[in-house]
Parts: sequence; structure tokens; C-alpha cells
Amino acid sequence: MKNFALIGAAGYIAPRHMRAIKDTGNRLAVAYDINDSVGIIDSISPQSEFFTEFERFYEHAHQLRRNPATALDYVAVCSPNYLHHAHIAAGLRLGADVICEKPLVPTPELIDELAMVERETGQRVFNILQLRHHAAIMQLWGKVAAAPADTKFDVELTYITSRGKWYMESWKGDPRKSFGVATNIGVHFYDMLHFIFGKLQRNVVHYSAESKAAGYLEYERARVRWFLSIDANDLPDAVKGKKPTFRSIDISGEQLEFSEGFTDLHTTSYREILAGRGYGLEDARHCIETVNVIRTAEPVVGAAGEAHPFVARLRGKCWLPTPSTPSPSSMKAPRLAKARASGTLFMCVAAPA
Repeated sequence: MKNFALIGAAGYIAPRHMRAIKDTGNRLAVAYDINDSVGIIDSISPQSEFFTEFERFYEHAHQLRRNPATALDYVAVCSPNYLHHAHIAAGLRLGADVICEKPLVPTPELIDELAMVERETGQRVFNILQLRHHAAIMQLWGKVAAAPADTKFDVELTYITSRGKWYMESWKGDPRKSFGVATNIGVHFYDMLHFIFGKLQRNVVHYSAESKAAGYLEYERARVRWFLSIDANDLPDAVKGKKPTFRSIDISGEQLEFSEGFTDLHTTSYREILAGRGYGLEDARHCIETVNVIRTAEPVVGAAGEAHPFVARLRGKCWLPTPSTPSPSSMKAPRLAKARASGTLFMCVAAPA
């Protein structure tokens, strides 16, 4: 039986980690969160210690190290995105391996920094990349691998998960903390695309705003038009007012059906990690590089056939070069930031009137 700590126990995803720890026959020794709405622990691990101050949590974890029977083997990190790096490094320095939610960190440079801490401590970092374990994704991976090597699939990815006003008031709505909508709700899709279709060859952004983003990715085996949004106004008419979420992945005219099968993927991920088959820093590097480019890229006009069809629906807000409208590259930093946040800064193919 392994001893686990959990950082970010009050978060949305934390119960899946708690259940994965329990379902793999291990022990949640201690949990931490600045918020105390953690009653879910009663139904999973009521004997766990709990702290709302990181200093007390860290000191308790150090005390546990004195006895090999209580020393932490793993620290699970479920905290807000901007705290992942610090919490991962803290877990490694406690002498534990770390299992972290995605996005692991916002930049490739921070992956390099964590690799240095791994070497300093002799511990490992593992990322939860659960879509790689989904049955439908595994089946698609096999189909692509079996196709002729020169086959390039055409993919259209649409994910709209509407959020209320609370979202923008939380850390998730702050790009300094969540790193933006493409990172926060899209990073697992980018990892999935890389896992299935190979190395990324092109990465172009057509739209960038605080509530939605769109662009084009070209992999070794696929051309991908993507659109991500947390705005309910972007939901297709067929589901608007009926469902808060719309997910569609069309692959050369065939829909990838994976609306179910997510419940136990964290437990599967934990089993793989405990068996020595977890996904480490280098496995996560590709999707971190992808979102880092998307987050910092200047939107451009989509080439023919590369813009997602939902971008054309936003034609009334498109930036197109005119003598009276400055280009993004000519804007000063404050104006550029304001334009990005308001959604008035992006470029797209103008739809016919």
C-alpha cells in the first residue's frame, strides 16, 4: 500500500483522484486546500489528515518522512493551473513522486525546470493524460497506424462547454492563472491529437478571445480545424437550450463517438503509473509546446479550407486589414491586451453576405 498526499482537495477534479487512490488499494494520508469544502473526503477517506495552510501541510509531510511506513510515496496535484509548477516541485522535494493534472505547466521552459528538480531529488513527475486510455481513442490510434503511411486525415474538432458568469470571476477566467481557454479546456485534445496523428508540423491561430479560440493544426497524419468555446451562444441550434455542452470530432467524414467511458480513466491512469507505465514530462512536452504557441500567437487570416466553419459565424467581429484599422502587430501592448480580452482582436475568413 502506497501513501498519498493530495494538493487541491476542494477542486472539481479532486474526487476522481481520491477515488483512484482508493480503488487502486492505496491510502490518502493527507490532503490540503485553502478552501474547506471537502466533505467528499468523508465518503472516500475519512481518516485522512487535512490542512488549509500550505505551511502546516508541508511540515506534516516532512514529519511523515521520519518513518518509512508513513513517508509519502506520491503527491497528487489538483490545484489551479498556475500553481502546478510550485506544487510539483514541492512534492518532489518531499521525496515523493508527483501525479499532476493537466496542463502540467504553461511553457516548455518549466518542463525543463521540473526535469532539473527530478534529477536533484531522484523522483518522477507523471501527467494525467487520460484520453490516451479511452477505448475509442485507442481504437482510432490503431486505425490510423494501420492506414497507408501517406494517408493524411481531415479532422474537424469542436468543443463548446458553456460556463456561467462565475467562470470569469474565478481563477479559470484569469489568463494569468488558467493560461487561457485553449489551454484550460483544450490541452487534453491537443495531447490526444498528437498521440493519434504524430508530430505537429503547423500551428496557426485564427481567433483568440477570453471565451473562445480557433485555429488550424497540421500533424504528420492529419489536418485539423479546431474551435473551442465556453460561450453558450456558440452552441449549435440543435442543442441550444437543451444541453450545455457540444462535442464533435469528425475524422474524414466519420464521427468519433466518445461521449461515454470517462468515469474510470483516472483510476486507469493511476494503475498505469503504479505499474511503471505512466506518462512523464517528455510525454507532456508536445501538448505544452502546442498551447504555448496558441496562447502567444498573433491571429491570422485562415487559408482556404483551414478555418473552422464556426469562425465564419463570427464574421461581424472579424479584424480585417483596412487603412483605418491598425494591425495587431502595430498595436501597443496595453491596446493589444485589451483587444484580445474583449474578443475584438482576431482574423478570419470573411463569410459571404
